Amino acid sequence: MVGRRALGKPFGWLWAAYAVSAYGSGLGFGALPLLAVLVLHAGPAEVSALSAVGPAVGAVIAVPLAPWVEFRRKRPVMIGTDLVRFAAMATIPVAYAFGVLGFVQLLVVSAVIAAAKIAFGAASGAYLKALVRPEDLLVANARFESTNWSSIAVGPPLGGAAIGLFGPVTTVVADALSYLLSALGITAIRGKEEAPGAEDRGPLRAGALLAGWRHIMGHPVLRALYLNQVLVAGLIMATEPLLAVLLLRRLGFPPWQYGLAFAAPCLGGLIGSRLARPVVARHGRDRVFRTVGTLRAVWLIGLVFVRPGVVGLVTVMAVELAIIVNMSLYGPVLSTYRLEHTPKHLVARTLTAWSIGQQASVAVLTALAGLLAGVTGPRTALAVAGVLILGTPLLLPGRRSRRARPEAEVAPSR
Repeated sequence: MVGRRALGKPFGWLWAAYAVSAYGSGLGFGALPLLAVLVLHAGPAEVSALSAVGPAVGAVIAVPLAPWVEFRRKRPVMIGTDLVRFAAMATIPVAYAFGVLGFVQLLVVSAVIAAAKIAFGAASGAYLKALVRPEDLLVANARFESTNWSSIAVGPPLGGAAIGLFGPVTTVVADALSYLLSALGITAIRGKEEAPGAEDRGPLRAGALLAGWRHIMGHPVLRALYLNQVLVAGLIMATEPLLAVLLLRRLGFPPWQYGLAFAAPCLGGLIGSRLARPVVARHGRDRVFRTVGTLRAVWLIGLVFVRPGVVGLVTVMAVELAIIVNMSLYGPVLSTYRLEHTPKHLVARTLTAWSIGQQASVAVLTALAGLLAGVTGPRTALAVAGVLILGTPLLLPGRRSRRARPEAEVAPSR
């Protein structure tokens, strides 16, 4: 079982730091869109812009950060990006207390958080590959996946209750403090980290910036998985601000029900992530990519049928549960394959390129969905997203493309 395999004390500290940050973000789930709706009285287009422009700017900022992360020790990078996220989030309650919180500030904070998240993810992925044995990567990724979903299951209901009791910036404070605690946890990891070679510290070149994308696009299976993932993630995340407007403003759901609608189905993430290792062992990774990758995409259209009251709440929860079970099973398998088929000197740049592409897709599709919702309404935009995602399984790699080059055969690119 995933939960019984010992991966060592350093991994334990890394996992604990991730858990603290994940649970803080769970409490603050959708915090910026909620502030925009509840405090600044933003409409669908503004809420979608907040979810799109900030991450898009963050993705642009992250492009030159990729080789910078690659060619440095990863623990200091993770600690630094956690502290940056803490400082950025902390500006929101301060501005709210002085009555100067504005939409532009939310956009700036969103961009900073997005860029720091990409840099942190790239550094932590490279660090994880060096920290655990290759045969333990799937177990480690499954633990991160289960922690992520459990944090979303617990966090939003508590966050919604906290907002009702203590005000709209309560969860932002909790999220900010979680980054600080995460930095302390990573600091507690003992052991000397291997420094990048001296040859990696030369001047920044265009080739170094693009090396991650070249690796992805030159690897037939990674390329197919990447294109599929950026579209699936973009279309699913594009529905978040639409649902916020539909549930909170159009259908009159209170914040605690809005949180519950997304939190309870996340328990399915515990199921999917724990199934990842035994399912791969029994059916093979290829079948997981084809079958589970398809099953992620067929449920989103159900959000079109959300109605007021208990029936609507149950509809959202059922759709989200089906999506999350499949996403949480698929996610660790994808993450493990990506690490296994990326050479050590390209891990941070490959993960950065992957995150930038995914984040850019989320930004673009969220913006387009917001514009469509502004003209036709959120329900129509949800329907379009639900129909489009049905075509994404066509991008999954077929059986003939499964023969991928092993990591050792990938030529270095610096």
